[in-house]
Amino acid sequence: MTRPKLLIFDLDGTLIDSRRDLIECVNATLRHCNLPPLHDDRIAGFIGDGATALVERSLQASAGDPSFRHHKALTFFLSYYREHLLDHTEVYPGVLSSLAALMTSPNAPLMAVLTNKPVNPSRRICDALRLTPYFFGNYGGNSFTTKKPDPEGLLAIWREAEQLGGERLQAHEIIMVGDSEVDIRTARNAGIGAWGCMWGFATSKMLAEGPDALAQNATDWLALVQAGDGVP
Repeated sequence: MTRPKLLIFDLDGTLIDSRRDLIECVNATLRHCNLPPLHDDRIAGFIGDGATALVERSLQASAGDPSFRHHKALTFFLSYYREHLLDHTEVYPGVLSSLAALMTSPNAPLMAVLTNKPVNPSRRICDALRLTPYFFGNYGGNSFTTKKPDPEGLLAIWREAEQLGGERLQAHEIIMVGDSEVDIRTARNAGIGAWGCMWGFATSKMLAEGPDALAQNATDWLALVQAGDGVP
C-alpha cells in the first residue's frame, strides 16, 4: 500500500457523532408537519445523503406514503437545525489526537472534509469542535453542483490539494475516509482508495461496498497511513 498524500474525510458518523441532534431535529420537523415521530434507528438509517434526502425520507416514512411531500419541511428543518446543531454533537473519541498525529507525522498528508451536510453548518460545527485547523478545506453538499457519491467535489479537492502541495497526485495516493456506503462509492467513482470507519451510522451498508481498509477507531488512521511506508 502506498503512503497517502491526501485524506478526504466525511463528517457525520466519521469525525463527529451528530446522531442525537439530527434525530431530534427530524422529529421536530415531523411534529411541525403534524406527522408522528420516527424511531431513532429509522432516522439514523436516512443520514448520509444530505439534508434534503434526510427530510424527504423521514417525511415519507412517517406519513406511510412514498409520494408525500411538504414544501415547508426542509426550510423548517434547516432553520431548526441551525439553532440546535451543537446541542449534543461531539467529536468521536480519538479523532482530535489522531488528526494532530497525522498533521505532525513525517510527510504528513494534506487533509480536507467532504460532507453532504450543507457547508455552513459543517464549518460551524468544525469551528466549534476545534476540527477546522486540521483541514485545508471543508466542503458541503451545496458547495458543488452535485453531492456524494458523485465524484465532483472529491475531484475538486484533489485539484486544490495539488495546487497547495505543488505536485501532481496519483489516484493511489488519495483516500476517502467515511462510515457509509456513500463514501465508499464516492471513492470508487473517483478511482481512489477508501477506508471505512466502524463507529458510524451505516456500518453494514459501508461494509457491503468493500472498503480497502477498516479503522476500528480513529487511532487506526495513523497506522494505516504509516503502513504505506512499511512502518508497523
